[in-house]
Amino acid sequence: MKWNNSNPTGRMGVLEHLTELRVRIIRSLVAVAIGGVIGWILYPWILDFILDPYCQTLGEDCTLRVDEPLEGLNTRFMVSAYIGIALAVPVWLWQFWKFVSPGLHKGERRQGLLLVTVGILLFATGGALAFLTLPRALDFLITIGGTDLVTEFRAKAYISFIIKMTMAFGLGFQLPIILIILQRLGILSYVTLRRQWRYAVVIIVIVVAVITPSGDPISLIALAAPMYFLYEISILYGWTRTRRLTKGKTAREEV
Repeated sequence: MKWNNSNPTGRMGVLEHLTELRVRIIRSLVAVAIGGVIGWILYPWILDFILDPYCQTLGEDCTLRVDEPLEGLNTRFMVSAYIGIALAVPVWLWQFWKFVSPGLHKGERRQGLLLVTVGILLFATGGALAFLTLPRALDFLITIGGTDLVTEFRAKAYISFIIKMTMAFGLGFQLPIILIILQRLGILSYVTLRRQWRYAVVIIVIVVAVITPSGDPISLIALAAPMYFLYEISILYGWTRTRRLTKGKTAREEV
């Protein structure tokens, strides 16, 4: 979608769009591969970091069980792949932005870039909160079964659990982005969101119970409470935006 002398309008045909899309996808996949190599190299330190909540719960004697000959290798591949995807997310978003931004107005480009940036920060914040919550959640899950059970998680199962929890919290923190976009599209209004707050609380609790793999009350509260706070932030955004638009309209009418 580049401007050139032979195409002064900046418009592209279907074939050119597909070519541009292919280039963006290839660059995104290359970013995943490079991130995966970095994850493979840093695997020992990453594994120690992932084990930290487990070790906080059990103390010094915290090891993961491997039941199959290839499970250690598969675990390293899995961790490296997820690290590659995580490191490549900014590149994905940038490539997507470069693909769609030429078709947007200047104001839309600025607002879209801001939403993408805020979305990344919210996802990172949610992931960090999940990691801080994990020791208490693991302690609840381990002790709820009684003292007669010996705790020793399988490596693949434990790492999958950590990844799913992080993803659940990160996606849950995207709620204000979704609500803001719906308000800007005119599908929702802040008035409706404010009136339906009781239903919102129930829906948020249900969604959190579904997306969190542990299902423990600690994780549920740790995610549901911030999500409702972000819901209120979305209402505040809608109120501020409506007030600003109303003032602008009044000023134009007076002129």
